[in-house]
Amino acid sequence: MLQKCEGIVVRTNDYGESNKIVTIYSREFGKFAVMARGAKKTNSRLSSISQPFTYANFLFHKGSGMGTLQQGDLVASQRAIKEDLFKSAHASYMVELLDKAVEDLQSNPFLFELLSQCLSYLNEGHDEEVICFIFEMKLLPVYGVQPVLDSCACCGQTEGNFSFSIRENGLLCHRCSHVDTYRMSVSAKTIRLLRLFFYLDLSRLGTICLQEKTKHELRLVIRTYYDEYVGVYAKSRSFLEQLDRMKDMLQEKKEDQTNPDT
Repeated sequence: MLQKCEGIVVRTNDYGESNKIVTIYSREFGKFAVMARGAKKTNSRLSSISQPFTYANFLFHKGSGMGTLQQGDLVASQRAIKEDLFKSAHASYMVELLDKAVEDLQSNPFLFELLSQCLSYLNEGHDEEVICFIFEMKLLPVYGVQPVLDSCACCGQTEGNFSFSIRENGLLCHRCSHVDTYRMSVSAKTIRLLRLFFYLDLSRLGTICLQEKTKHELRLVIRTYYDEYVGVYAKSRSFLEQLDRMKDMLQEKKEDQTNPDT
């Protein structure tokens, strides 16, 4: 039986000398895998539509087992992502987080729109770290967890100076800071951004420019929260962390050259 869907390639695996198993996250059917026969051949009509992050309208044959990809009409190749190491690394991390969060054949139009919009923003040149932070925050409820971001997780107060507590699952005001001696002391801007990224309507996203210090705080809070409450291992995150260290080294070198010792 032939079926159609609108989907994004989230994973590919080589199969034999010329075939690929392509995992698609679709609007209609959720996540599913199909065999793309001959897709590894450069002259294959399936080659371009079986690349990671590709957004297309797919036609596939569905039988009792794994389906077979027949053809696809390209919606967006996401070429700018594939040609940029940093964008590609962040996109890989995002699709891996989604892949691990959802079961096969569970449709979720909200998630499809989230992934589609975030990849589109990356492709258009938005800051890949900012888009990734937004994606991570919005994916938390899919994993069944949600930090308290509107008030103090301990006393419920909405005003004061806040830190972030992994143990208390959210914000801690200055009155309750003694509750967790390991709380993360981050800037008020970082607290506002955590809240913004969680609730933001992505269609209203403007340009967000962040200092490296703020990015570092956001990264620390979000990734530590994932480690403690989500607990998934993403191979792509290791590569991201290597890139982060490389960027830090380059930034330090640049600062040393700009401000040499006298």
